[in-house]
Amino acid sequence: MTRRDWIHQTIATGTLLVGAEARTSAAPLKGRIKQGVTRGVFRRPGNPMTFDEMCRICADLGVVGFDLVGPKDFPVLKKYGLVPSMVPGGSGIKKGINDPAQHAEIEPRMREAIREAAAAKAPNVIVLSGDREGISDQQGLETSAAFMRKVMPQAEDAGVTMCIELLNSKVDHPGYMCDRTAWGVELCKAIGSPRFKLLYDIYHMQIMEGDIIRTIKENIQYIGHFHTAGNPGRNEFDETQELNYRPIIQAIVDTGFSGFLSHEYGAKKDPVLSLKKSLEICDV
Repeated sequence: MTRRDWIHQTIATGTLLVGAEARTSAAPLKGRIKQGVTRGVFRRPGNPMTFDEMCRICADLGVVGFDLVGPKDFPVLKKYGLVPSMVPGGSGIKKGINDPAQHAEIEPRMREAIREAAAAKAPNVIVLSGDREGISDQQGLETSAAFMRKVMPQAEDAGVTMCIELLNSKVDHPGYMCDRTAWGVELCKAIGSPRFKLLYDIYHMQIMEGDIIRTIKENIQYIGHFHTAGNPGRNEFDETQELNYRPIIQAIVDTGFSGFLSHEYGAKKDPVLSLKKSLEICDV
């Protein structure tokens, strides 16, 4: 589908609130924090969009990174000057690195992800702990650390940071082990590598812990990447959401953080206008 066809289709279905050029025209971002996206910010019933179109809109709006994109889509990112800011790493939310029974399958996938990330100059590879399923938090921490110590020399040599994602186990992912900042920080300490850090998901940690700004400031040395979404509902930032993102981002910038902050909400409104607004809110 060409851009012209997409514009005509979305106008016909009523999903464009204003013209495409007006939706993507914006003053240049200050860029004090590098902002990225995930595919989810563009998903909306009745509004199909190709990955190429997503990337074109990102480039127009000043986005610099695209999370959770694999090698087959790296050429499209390169076409629009976007960075694959968080590469899938082969572990899973439910079956992850905390279970030794999963290690034989995860290790070759993770090593390949590190190679692919390095070749594409992607800064990060995502890691997921897996569910508890009878595994104690201490046992899971020790098992996870032992596994990651095996692959960290490769990541260090490649200049790739492995980021374990903090997810909530209260609403979205019951049983997930890496559901608290303190557990994730202990894992970082146990591994002892500057190339192993946390993917701090602000939405998930608002549900589990709250106290977002203080937690970020106290643990910034262990944080390599951020995800955003509104709460409740994991929607875009608007008047229905309890998280006030501008001071959160200001606090992150004030720490000297130099990584990416990527948006991972699901838009209920016009996705392009929602993204434009989110970028502006976070452009402190």
